[in-house]
Parts: sequence; C-alpha cells; structure tokens
Amino acid sequence: MPDHRLTTFDLRLSTKKYYLCPNKRMDIKEAIDKARLPQHVAIIMDGNGRWAKEQGKLRVFGHQNGVAAVRDTVEGAVEIGIKYLTLYAFSTENWNRPRLEVSALMELLVNTINKETKTLMDNGVKLRAIGNLPQLPTKCYNRLHEAMEKTANNTNCTLTLALSYSARWEITEAARQLAQAVQSGRVRPEDIDETLFAQHLATKDIPDPELMIRTSGEQRISNYLLWQLAYAELYFTDKLWPAFRRQDLFEAIMAYQKRERRFGLTSEQLVKPQKKPFNKN
Repeated sequence: MPDHRLTTFDLRLSTKKYYLCPNKRMDIKEAIDKARLPQHVAIIMDGNGRWAKEQGKLRVFGHQNGVAAVRDTVEGAVEIGIKYLTLYAFSTENWNRPRLEVSALMELLVNTINKETKTLMDNGVKLRAIGNLPQLPTKCYNRLHEAMEKTANNTNCTLTLALSYSARWEITEAARQLAQAVQSGRVRPEDIDETLFAQHLATKDIPDPELMIRTSGEQRISNYLLWQLAYAELYFTDKLWPAFRRQDLFEAIMAYQKRERRFGLTSEQLVKPQKKPFNKN
C-alpha cells in the first residue's frame, strides 16, 4: 500500500510548495506546461566517481550505475515530449584518466549500446553522436554506428551522445573547414556569419539547447557546447548522476519554465507585440 503520510512536497525550485492530497498525489509531471517545453535539453552527467566513493566502491561502479540514470532520463524525456536530448558522455580530457578507468568506460559503452538499443527502439529514440569519434576503439565505434543505423528512422526523440568531445575542438574544426572553403574559392570571407559558421558545427542538424543541466553540484560547463549554449538556461543540482531520475529532469523543466527568457529584450518589451528576435541559426 502506498504511504500517504507525506503531506508537503518541496520542489526546491522556489519558495512555493505543492500540497499533496492524501488520496491524490500531485505529480511534478502534471504541473509542467507542455506548451512551453524546451525543445532541446543538454546534460553534463557528473558525479559517478563521487557516488561510487560514497558506496565504498571503485569509480567504475559509479559509471555502471549511471547507465540506469541515462535510461530513466531518456524515457522521461520521451514521456513529456522533449524532442532533443544531448548527454556529455566522454570528453577529450577524459582520455587522460587512469588507463584502467578509460578501458572500463569503453567496455561499458559497448555493453550499454548492445543492451539499450532495444530500449531506444521501444521508445522511438534516434541515436546520434558528436565528437572526434575515430578516436574511439574500433569495437566501440562499430557498435555505435550499428545502433545509429538501427534507430535512424525513430522520431519521438533524438538522443545525442557527446563522445571524445570538446567544444573547442568542434569550433576549431568548423574554423578549419571554413578556412579551407575560403582557400578553395567556395566561400568568400565576407560571407561568413553566425549562420554559416553554425552549419559547420557537429550539431548543425539539431537546434541549440534551451536548457543545460549539470549534476553533482559543480557550476561550470566544462568545454561543452560552448557555441550552442549561448542562450541556454543553466540548471545545477547537487544530486550525483547515478541517483538522477526522470523526476529530477521534471524539476529542472519546472525551474526552466519559471525563468524569463528575454534574448536581449527588456521585461516590458516581452509583454508587447514584438518582431521576432534575430535568429542566429
């Protein structure tokens, strides 16, 4: 039998409290305005090692348990209608971690892709990846591409894994491509603007994130989507990634919906009919 002794649920997003009726519990999901969902949510999944340490386990134990957080978060995103979800899974800097941990992470990636492809198919999730993917071990690279091909026609949500990824690497690659285009005469320097530059980024086929979530209490973006996060709302939670679940995602969405997104305008301008703000994409 469910325990209905709890009478007040504090969302910790504001001083407002949501009161729970003993016979009818208010779900956070029901309080979300579906008409004002962020189209794209990006997440920095941080805290696996600290979570494992709290359990008296090796760091790899935290990475293994982080898989359940990914699964539940993806399913939660599909449940409420988030169309794009990007997860920072492995940075270029992570290659500098102890060799044993990196090897375990790569093996975990292969096993997770093998096991979770069915979950992606069941939920209509399309898998894609960004980053310097050729750096991945051959087995990982092949399994990843097999899963992407298998899920290519899914339309409920696009899940992007940032693997061997660095935003500075991505921006440098875009600049190099444009420099080569100018050198070959395909592009004139005066034609280069934000729109053209964005078309050379790894995320050129998806919208920029409106919301970025980072777990574990750290408050930085760690070389993640530096260009794309220009107008994103940032949400930081103390919860360590292996403990993160869809309810935590919903709380972040609630916090996002309480914020005023002005794009350079004043609050007064937002309540008046305005021309559409400049779209950098």
